[in-house]
Amino acid sequence: MNVQISRGMDSPAFLAWAEGREGRYELANGRVVMMTGGSVGHALVVRGLFKTLDARLAGTDWIALTSDLAVRIGRNTVRYPDLVVHAKHGKIRDLAATNPILIAEVLSPSSVTIDLGDKAAEYLRLESVSAYLVLSQDQPKAWVWLRGTEGFPAGPEVMNSEEAVIRIPLLSIELPLGEIYREFPTSEISADEPQNGGPAAPPSA
Repeated sequence: MNVQISRGMDSPAFLAWAEGREGRYELANGRVVMMTGGSVGHALVVRGLFKTLDARLAGTDWIALTSDLAVRIGRNTVRYPDLVVHAKHGKIRDLAATNPILIAEVLSPSSVTIDLGDKAAEYLRLESVSAYLVLSQDQPKAWVWLRGTEGFPAGPEVMNSEEAVIRIPLLSIELPLGEIYREFPTSEISADEPQNGGPAAPPSA
């Protein structure tokens, strides 16, 4: 769940304001938004994706970092994705990723519309981004946007089995969903339709 705060600022002012502040915030079109915590399932999927990426990026010029690192979207929007891949040799005091190559979000019931809608549209506009991944917190399922020779497709490729593999050509890596969800308590997945199983209408690239 996101809570909007009546406070307007631009990206540089927001990053200075947010540094060291308790709680988690984002900046959306100049308005500060408070971010609330996630579930155990959400944390497990973020952990699984991080471990899967970290193992494959070892020895390369890229590194996977979790939600402490911001991503600037233009002058008035700053996001904190669940996971970002960017150049390993960036400045350690930077508050935002300079040229993220991969961005990932894990859905929660309150973030379905924004992660698959607003944030997708924002991230796909970044010239450095080659891949945007959205993962379910309820089951092995991913929505995958990959940049091709003509840019991003109009909608994501949807993968919904443990046997599915996300291939990131620019990084020369493969991410099996079964590995990402290896520690996920599959016995607890409800037989009912997952809370975040239905994507919003995908944005145009």
